Amino acid sequence: MKHISKKQLYIKQYNLTNELFSENCIFFDIETTGFSPASSSIYLIGCLRRQEETLIIDQFLAEGKEDEQEVLTRFIELLHQHKTILSFNGIGFDVPFIKAKCDAYGIEEHLKDFEYIDIFKLISNIKFLLKLPNYKQKTLENFLDIQRDDKFSGGELINVYDDYVKTHSSEAEELLLLHNFEDVTGMLDLIPALSYLNILKGGFRIKETEISPYTAYDGTESQEMIITLENDYIVPKRVSYQFKDYYFTINKNTTKIRIPLYEGELKYFYENYKDYFYLPAEDMAIHKSVATFVDKQYRERAKASNCYTRKTGVFLPQHSTIMSPTFKLDYKDKVSYFELTSDFNESDVMLRRYVNHIFEHAMHTK
Repeated sequence: MKHISKKQLYIKQYNLTNELFSENCIFFDIETTGFSPASSSIYLIGCLRRQEETLIIDQFLAEGKEDEQEVLTRFIELLHQHKTILSFNGIGFDVPFIKAKCDAYGIEEHLKDFEYIDIFKLISNIKFLLKLPNYKQKTLENFLDIQRDDKFSGGELINVYDDYVKTHSSEAEELLLLHNFEDVTGMLDLIPALSYLNILKGGFRIKETEISPYTAYDGTESQEMIITLENDYIVPKRVSYQFKDYYFTINKNTTKIRIPLYEGELKYFYENYKDYFYLPAEDMAIHKSVATFVDKQYRERAKASNCYTRKTGVFLPQHSTIMSPTFKLDYKDKVSYFELTSDFNESDVMLRRYVNHIFEHAMHTK
């Protein structure tokens, strides 16, 4: 077995990277001869850790299949010096593979005792926002403009490893180590992509709001509310997302959300329609205590669909009841509205609640 160790300077760039990648954390990535631990072996494990301002990269390379147990033992010894495991799809592939191999060799691993940050798993929450063709590590690296010297996939290197076991060729060894080295160090450079998710989960401050005129696709002149946020995390690239009622753009330091305003008449539906009568001539419902003064020919028992009163104003859409009272165009509509008031516009608490609602709706309708 070979143990290759390298050091390089840790250059701080993104606040989220500094926040997540502490000295208690370790990145790791495995290279295997197949997908099944029952029929395949681990031939290389790469680790990335931090000591103050220095990055340490350790690689454990099996010079033959008989070295697999030693590779695992040395890796587990290093792993136990840390508390948090960072990986790319480690929860889905690397960790179960290692556990199966440790079980087979009788190696104590305590993998369940670690905290985990899986970049692949977290990125899956914002696929709707990034709109990439797939979410492999190299695809994310291309999105973030991360350059690689390695040109091989893990699958392509299986034959290279078979050749290495037979010949111990320095060229083959270099290819194997380079791919793993760039996989494990590249994960550190992927952390900034999680900034988008952290912003969507509340990592922002309300900066300002404004009401602005805009022209809809059909040429109609209308107004929109623009909410500008100060991002808690710097993002690596500008991204945007649009769905029916909202449009937002996440820039490096700020996020802008645009919401078309509804101006006109909406209906407020009373909850207990059995306590109301509907007046067809006035197109409104009134409580039964008042309806007794109205002639029976001008009133009828209210139904859920016509138990309402009407209100004219300027409104904002919502997809669950976060602001009250709520108004609708029709009883069965899933989208409701609340009135845009100066109290709402001047309250960071209410604005934050509304922004969180918009982001949650975007993530859940992806």
